[in-house]
Amino acid sequence: MENFLNYFILGIVEGITEFLPISSTAHLILVSNLLKIQQTDFHKLFEVFIQSGAILAVIFNYFNLLKNNLNLIKKIIVSFIPTAIIGIVFYKIIKNLFFENYLIIASSLIIIGFIFILVEKLISKNKLRLSLDLNNLDNKQAFLIGLFQGLAIIPGVSRAGAVILIMLILRFKREEAVLYSFLLATPTIISASLYDLYKTGINSLFIGQNFIYLLIGFVSSFIFALLTINWFIKYLKKNNLIPFGFYRIIIGILILLLI
Repeated sequence: MENFLNYFILGIVEGITEFLPISSTAHLILVSNLLKIQQTDFHKLFEVFIQSGAILAVIFNYFNLLKNNLNLIKKIIVSFIPTAIIGIVFYKIIKNLFFENYLIIASSLIIIGFIFILVEKLISKNKLRLSLDLNNLDNKQAFLIGLFQGLAIIPGVSRAGAVILIMLILRFKREEAVLYSFLLATPTIISASLYDLYKTGINSLFIGQNFIYLLIGFVSSFIFALLTINWFIKYLKKNNLIPFGFYRIIIGILILLLI
């Protein structure tokens, strides 16, 4: 029963953190450690696979937007290509080094947190004016966004955080940057889940209770991602991202103190 509860909790953590700029991977690793869950090959697969539940929440929310916008789909594909290449090339390093290095996780959380605060300060002083929407997105910008998303192979950077940050620097409005980070997550995470399943082996799904654990994580991830997506968009209509920058710094410092 304890294992069922643990994987339910991890699904909740994934659903809440996947689309916020605070690194879902870092939070999953930390919570897994607190729950004393061993970092087996299946558990690493679980942490990637349950992201698909969060992606289902995006599809559920934005299917009509994508269905009627071929140009936007093309831009998402352009952004996805460099991310996919980076993911494939550095797959072994990601799995064998980054996921178990708490110094890298903490440093990434803190550094990106400071950058978020700096960018928001520039915006508040009108040195960086956010005026663009997704209709202004061109292929060069889309490719650059994909490159930055590739940085999220490092736990603590945050896939959503990297996309939102570079789009703010490119002068896209906050809501537009966050929306694009939602949409770009769809091919990125689905392909990552399938690739990880291929590398781990599909037979791993049917060992013991593994399939049930994946299902529990998938469903809880979907529910809480749906709630988080709707809340985050509303939040950004009246607020900036500075609180997330400070949150990242605090969590990063706590990790450094623990290690």
